[in-house]
Amino acid sequence: MLGPYASSAFRQDRTGRRRKLTVLPNKCVLPFLAVAMGAQAEAPVREEKLSVSTSNLPCWLVEEFVVAEECAPCSNFQAKTTPECGSTGYVEKITCSSSKRSEFKSCRSALMEQRLFWKFEGAVIGLALVFACLVIVRQRQLDRKALEKVRKQIESI
Repeated sequence: MLGPYASSAFRQDRTGRRRKLTVLPNKCVLPFLAVAMGAQAEAPVREEKLSVSTSNLPCWLVEEFVVAEECAPCSNFQAKTTPECGSTGYVEKITCSSSKRSEFKSCRSALMEQRLFWKFEGAVIGLALVFACLVIVRQRQLDRKALEKVRKQIESI
């Protein structure tokens, strides 16, 4: 038993399988932290039962779903009217199994991931080149200083 504050949701992992997640709010942790830190409560704490309403949650969080339309870029109209388009600019249309509701779900497309990957690779290569140049410049400075020291020692003999 997870207690009165626990709620569960479903999430899709990388392989496409649905995983059940258990979510515990911070109110559950506070009494345990107080005891662990040695604090004593002056008045008894009354537990409130939280009712988890699934009506305001998207159906894909609490039910199994089927992807009706694959991940695609949002149209101009969708970008203005659908809040799911805001985070990634891509949406997929899903149909929940038990409630038969059709909803849009934000998704990350392979094309977008590929672009982000190559941007990251370019940034890493650019930084590597900058630091390689800095190492070469610093090595030349140190070589000049060493040669100057050797020259002064030879002159002093």
